[in-house]
Amino acid sequence: MASAFPRCTSVRLPVSVAVILLLMSVTAVQSSQGDKEPVYRDCVKLCFRMNCTGARLRGFESSQPQYMTLTGWTCRDDCKYQCMWTTVGLYQAEGYRVPQFHGKWPFVRVLCFEEPASALASLLNGMACLLMLLRYRSMVPRQSPMYHTINAFSLVSLNAWFWSTVFHTRDTYLTEKMDYFCATAVILYSIYLCCVRTLGLRRPGVSSMVGVLLILAFTSHVSYLTFVSFDYGYNMAANATIGMVNLLWWLCWCWQNRRTLPYWWKCGLVVLLLHGLALLELLDFPPLFWVLDAHAVWHLSTIPVHFLFYSFLIDDSLYLLNTEKLGVKVE
Repeated sequence: MASAFPRCTSVRLPVSVAVILLLMSVTAVQSSQGDKEPVYRDCVKLCFRMNCTGARLRGFESSQPQYMTLTGWTCRDDCKYQCMWTTVGLYQAEGYRVPQFHGKWPFVRVLCFEEPASALASLLNGMACLLMLLRYRSMVPRQSPMYHTINAFSLVSLNAWFWSTVFHTRDTYLTEKMDYFCATAVILYSIYLCCVRTLGLRRPGVSSMVGVLLILAFTSHVSYLTFVSFDYGYNMAANATIGMVNLLWWLCWCWQNRRTLPYWWKCGLVVLLLHGLALLELLDFPPLFWVLDAHAVWHLSTIPVHFLFYSFLIDDSLYLLNTEKLGVKVE
């Protein structure tokens, strides 16, 4: 299927250039990462020199759709996009596995969306979160002990899905950092939510101290990645660690309340699903139809989880409100 790869329409390379690049690729196709290939780098340099200066650059800018301009796509970006597909086509013609570029699989660009399936999945997750937050607010009175904590958690989650959508729409230095940092914030706030539910209702001082520690941990994490080194391995290890704390804490609470709270299973199933579905990332296959990869599948799979999780939060908030009115000790 070498002839079926997409091509950029904003910047074009002459046929002679493609032939030269094909000849150059004979000794270059053994690299495991596409952007390290001389054929890719030379293609980008040549495309930029031919299309991104002088009158041709002005022509590109005048003909570029407004949505592409607003999302920051430049002439050089278009060169990289076309040369990526040129390199993919050469790999396929030689029978090699599709390479990654800059740590990512090649995706066909839809309008301004760099990773259309992941962007759509992130948007749908955000919409599901917003819908269930509105339902929560309509069903749970503000007097419920967990009401404000859950609202704050929902806002943190909505912010994370917003930046996930932005990042998958346009991958830049800023959007990547915001996506990573906001995802970490959700996990840390989930730990705080669990702390308030399990300890803070009876001992508010404990949850306040834990909250301060979590803020310090988040600040240190962001500072290290921003000012010292953006280490992907460290970031993954840190999120896996706090994710495990979150998982075990919630599961312990579920186990302790399995005989007294009939809805406990919803919480247990949610945390198990979220951590289990994350394993989909390990599949890591080239995108189907150049759109759907393992990361997009993971994001799509988490959409229904919002409905189950907020069903648990509604049940638990109403239970806490009723027990408070009756003066019963909360467990």
